Amino acid sequence: MTATATPSNPVDNNRDVKEGARGVLQSMRRLFDQLGPIRIGSTIIFMILALLVARYSWTTPLIQEAERALYDLRASVFAPEVEKDENIVMIVYNEDTLKLTGQRSPVDRTILAQALESIDAAKPKSIGIDILFTMPQDDDDLLISAFKNMKTPTFLAYADPKENPEIAFAEHEFLQQFFKEARSENVQPTDIKLETDSDGVQRRWTPHRPGAPPFMAIALTGPNPKFANNSGAIRYHVPAATDVPVFDKFPIENFADPEIADMLGSFIAGKHVLIGGDFIDRDRFETPVGGLTNISGDDGKMIGLEVHAHMLAQLLNDDLPTPVANWALWVGALIVAICGGLSALIVGNALKVAFILLGQFVFFLTFPFLLQNIGTDTLTLPAFGWGVGWLLGYASVGSAARTINSKQRAFAQNALGKYLPKSIASEILKDPEKLALHGEKRKIFAVFTDLEGFTKLTHAIEPEMVATLLNDYLDRLSDVALEYGGTIDKFVGDALVTFWGAPIAYPDDGERAAKAAYALYQAGEEFRKNVPEGVPPIGRTRVGMHYGDAIVGNFGGEGRIQYTALGDAMNTAARLEAANKTLGTKVLLSREAMERTGLDWFRPMGRITLRGRSTPVDVFEPVPDWEEKDRAAVTAVIAAHEIGDTGSIQALGVMIKENGEDQGLANLLKRLQTTKNGESYALG
Repeated sequence: MTATATPSNPVDNNRDVKEGARGVLQSMRRLFDQLGPIRIGSTIIFMILALLVARYSWTTPLIQEAERALYDLRASVFAPEVEKDENIVMIVYNEDTLKLTGQRSPVDRTILAQALESIDAAKPKSIGIDILFTMPQDDDDLLISAFKNMKTPTFLAYADPKENPEIAFAEHEFLQQFFKEARSENVQPTDIKLETDSDGVQRRWTPHRPGAPPFMAIALTGPNPKFANNSGAIRYHVPAATDVPVFDKFPIENFADPEIADMLGSFIAGKHVLIGGDFIDRDRFETPVGGLTNISGDDGKMIGLEVHAHMLAQLLNDDLPTPVANWALWVGALIVAICGGLSALIVGNALKVAFILLGQFVFFLTFPFLLQNIGTDTLTLPAFGWGVGWLLGYASVGSAARTINSKQRAFAQNALGKYLPKSIASEILKDPEKLALHGEKRKIFAVFTDLEGFTKLTHAIEPEMVATLLNDYLDRLSDVALEYGGTIDKFVGDALVTFWGAPIAYPDDGERAAKAAYALYQAGEEFRKNVPEGVPPIGRTRVGMHYGDAIVGNFGGEGRIQYTALGDAMNTAARLEAANKTLGTKVLLSREAMERTGLDWFRPMGRITLRGRSTPVDVFEPVPDWEEKDRAAVTAVIAAHEIGDTGSIQALGVMIKENGEDQGLANLLKRLQTTKNGESYALG
């Protein structure tokens, strides 16, 4: 059958979609109909696993690391590029400060007290101090006095041993005492604890802990219901210019010097000031944006104070990315698993199927990037997990489908193997186009067989025995035909019709067909010797073979078709088979067939005119057990007859006496005696 191209239109497209969906549903129905309970159960289990992986990939070992890496990539690629933030300033202890004060841990408190006086005088909006005062110092009274005099809302770092196991009991006791003395209307505690993911990367807000003071960013700006229990992603900013940081950062010693502090006062007036440490070996965090925010060229880590600054900037900008709802994550995981499963059932052009599969896979991997770009919080949204879930769904249903296909293929190959050689059946299963769905003209070797006297035999024995004998006989002949690579056309009663050269032609078709023709006769002889007792004698198997044109293909109505061959080659082979009865031969080949076998088995059996034909046919009989000189002798007799030498014909009589009973030679002698000069002997 061939398809005719027609212009596409919406109705046709809708019909194609519906038919495609119907085809997938039918495939699913056949899938479950043909799978056993165990296989169905395992497929369902793997589909559930695909669903769970696609949903919980953020908490699944190994896959979790891939999810985090993809999120970090999304966060860094789509991190907002900003100019210098004009609302936040960081004032830090750094390595130079430690050299100046000669005190590393705890940091010098005198310089902090002096700096606080200058900072407070510049009138910032608020001050957040990311320093824990857990050990007594000689200058504590000076610092506490500075806190008592603060007019700017100031928030001191506080930590509870329950949340910070690294703080010893004695340290916590001192911290409590310090707060008791330093606390005032403008000096309050704040929670500074940053909780990283298990890989040590700071990606998310620390949720508010019951009983703890407000988190630093919220403490500095005042209560905000949207951020009160936020545990979503931190919205990190990256600098628009590589030489300008997101936040101004000043050494604390600059503000401890009144003259320098006066000059810097404008840089902090009306802003939120964060005070903390900037050391190479303490309080540093990996972040998704890595070195993008770091213009100093060090290890790419971010100090804790800067993490607080980014969270504060996010809160000030009211920039809370929309989280993906839990139900949406389940729906997405379900869609991914189902798409993977259904994709395993897609059939059609390989390039088209590959495009569909690749398109789905790319979509599931890139969709989270699109959401990140439009401001959605994709911190818990799977990307790699969707890909793995899709693959699991594809593999589970695909495995089940392959199980069915292998069964169907085995069944189909077994079924085809009853009519075609295994080699041809395998090639057709690989490339069904080789089994033409329309008639085509081919040159073939056609072989017909017939069991002599079988019709008469059927009237002499029970029907059950007839069936047994016939099945045994046809099995023997079918095995021979398939062994030699023939295509079984049909069974007509006790007759086998087979041919070589279609659906696939091979260079040695003629040789194999001729050997099969003789082997079919021998199989018939073996069958005659092994009939059960009480069965009347069975006649010989007669075989006819011809080479010529035929129309080969599938023929029949819509409900039933048959792969068969029609035409002169088949008709001539059938008449050659019938001619054996008259000529006393067992196997007859036409000259056209004999010359293409490549074998030297044959003796000529004269020229005959078959029933229903006007053109004479030179016929040959295979005698592989004869010596070459004997075959040559018969050939010489035929050649002499063609030139009118009747005396040479008597040589056949001598050969008949020497070889014993030979009905074929006896008949040939009779025909040559009744014809002259190579005339054809007409049958019927």
